[in-house]
Amino acid sequence: MELRLYNTFSRKKENFKPIKDNQVGLYTCGPTVYDFSHIGNFRTFIFEDLLKRWLVHLGYKVNHIMNITDLDDKTIKKAKEEGVDLKELTDRYTSHFMEDLKWLKILPADNYPRATEYIDRMIDMIQTLLDKNYAYKENDGSVYFNISSFKKYGNLAKLDLKGQKRTKRINDDEYDKDSPQDFALWKGWKEADGDNVWKAPWGKGRPGWHVECSVMSIDTLGENFDIHCGGVDNIFPHHENEIAQSECSTGKPFVNYWLHSEFLMVDGGKMSKSLGNYYKIEDLKNMNFSAESIRYQLLSGHYRTKILFSFNKKHESDKIIRRLTDFYLLLYENKPIKSLGKSLPGTYLEFKKAMNDDLNTPRALGIFFDWMKTESKKIKDNLSNTEEISSAWNFLKVFNSIFDFIELNRQEVPENIAAMLEIRKEARRNKDWAYSDQIRESIFNEGWLVEDTPDGQKLKKA
Repeated sequence: MELRLYNTFSRKKENFKPIKDNQVGLYTCGPTVYDFSHIGNFRTFIFEDLLKRWLVHLGYKVNHIMNITDLDDKTIKKAKEEGVDLKELTDRYTSHFMEDLKWLKILPADNYPRATEYIDRMIDMIQTLLDKNYAYKENDGSVYFNISSFKKYGNLAKLDLKGQKRTKRINDDEYDKDSPQDFALWKGWKEADGDNVWKAPWGKGRPGWHVECSVMSIDTLGENFDIHCGGVDNIFPHHENEIAQSECSTGKPFVNYWLHSEFLMVDGGKMSKSLGNYYKIEDLKNMNFSAESIRYQLLSGHYRTKILFSFNKKHESDKIIRRLTDFYLLLYENKPIKSLGKSLPGTYLEFKKAMNDDLNTPRALGIFFDWMKTESKKIKDNLSNTEEISSAWNFLKVFNSIFDFIELNRQEVPENIAAMLEIRKEARRNKDWAYSDQIRESIFNEGWLVEDTPDGQKLKKA
């Protein structure tokens, strides 16, 4: 089965066909670095990580761009409140964001363009839109996009422009009213902007948020690229406005596939500081969440459905992570020393079919866990041959390259430790208990604990 993705623009699943063979241009809306990102933000970032990992598994070379919004209403307001320079504020929260990405095992993007690095190119795009009569100037130096000049405006969000009354211009970077409004491409300078001002042919000021993403994505991926992602809250107005200004400035189609993840519900409702369910990554660390447990909660539901993240589900997700890790150790202990190739069990084809069906993670995880339960029993009952164990090991590696759920303190078991485990297993088979204890002590001195269980040796970091 070919990879099929749900395109928000068409509201249906479509076969994925990249613009260039075996290459994918992927743009994901990054954070606005005025504060810490919260778990709701990371629901989207981890979905995008899953998409990227699956594309790589299918053999695509992915050029992934994630922007950093370091210039908008929120960043300027926060810097003023703290009495610090804008760059100092945004550098600080960009650093925190990168640390959170790493801890959550999210693969890094190939490039993280920052809005403040692209002001000149934003001015160029705005000038082009003015020259083509898609935009107009105001007396205060602001420039607005005239949405009535773009006949396809509203197609992404499925807005009925004829059925809605046009409202006045909007100068805010973010607004959630599903109503058509001319939006700011350039904001004339106001005293609240302080020193955050740039000169443009029509007057001094700064760019609007929407034009920032258009310029950064086109500059890094080209005027037409494959996939643009974000949360459902980005559909309107942000992505709708991106399409309008991008296609009007270039005269070309902007993005071929639009993918959006649904909202995350936290502790039974919407996340809110007043409700005490507003969780940053540092909060979750303090609650003893592991990165793997968080990843499981965020990926166990389909990306296009609302899912519930809860501390009450932590026990369940921790249990699943331990079960996966135990299976990893069981296979690691029993796999042949020399690889028997890249063979995969037949179940992999079912798993792949589910993932190719618009990243159907609930189905894919169910297939994998059923297979894991059966395979684990076969190995423990000595009913699996070397080739089957090797094939199972390969499947587990594929699975973890997609989901990254296995918790082994972020490191493989060293080869010398694995070799000592093999020798110890043989010693126990020969009932040489003294030698077995000696090897266990040697392994402990290397920083690892060995536990003898009815299912065999279990290894974990000391």
